[in-house]
Amino acid sequence: MDIYGLQKMTLLDYPGKVACTVFLAGCNFRCPFCHNAELAERLAPPVMEDGELLAFLKKRQGLLEGVAVTGGEPLLSPGLPALLRSIKELGYPVKLDTDGGYPDRLADLISEGLVDYVAMDVKNAPADYAATCGVDYVNLDTIRESIRILMEGTVEYEFRTTVVAQLHREESFTGIGKMIEGARKYFLQPFKDRDTVKYAGFTPPSEELLRRAVDIMKSYVKEVEVRGAIVS
Repeated sequence: MDIYGLQKMTLLDYPGKVACTVFLAGCNFRCPFCHNAELAERLAPPVMEDGELLAFLKKRQGLLEGVAVTGGEPLLSPGLPALLRSIKELGYPVKLDTDGGYPDRLADLISEGLVDYVAMDVKNAPADYAATCGVDYVNLDTIRESIRILMEGTVEYEFRTTVVAQLHREESFTGIGKMIEGARKYFLQPFKDRDTVKYAGFTPPSEELLRRAVDIMKSYVKEVEVRGAIVS
């Protein structure tokens, strides 16, 4: 199985753990503000095979505390379950990032005990979901089913939204809040422009919008935080 990127150590990608981050390619969405567009569109070459990754993880046993798997959308990769089995056999907890588009695959991984923490992106309120994902149509039933699986399941999870000034308004968070009402944790992540973003013109949200978003989301979710910025 091809691996398209490896961050050998991170304190940010797996909450509470010193971890590495594994990047897989391919995505069902084309979010115009995506930081990993080359991975999403499979334009970047792989950097290693899974055997090399597993050899690296074996050497880091006792040093790393977990493995974060991201993309793209990792659940698109047919070899993901086998890769996670091998990672778990080495004793590592696994965090999975997903956009929620493949609830059946997510449920299978959870039932097999292959993931310990799931971070799911909730892109926007239902009316603006497809536009935010850069596609003509999103089956929101699959998104809602993934939300349900996490909220009614046993693995630790978080929901999160990358907030973009041009795509989110105050009312967006009422819509998002209704989708994940009763959830444990929700993070607002202000967009940050990078050279890897395919399209120009996107900017971070104002501090006022973030502040209002936090207030709105606290009506729906137990823990609400802004990640990557300080909001007074």
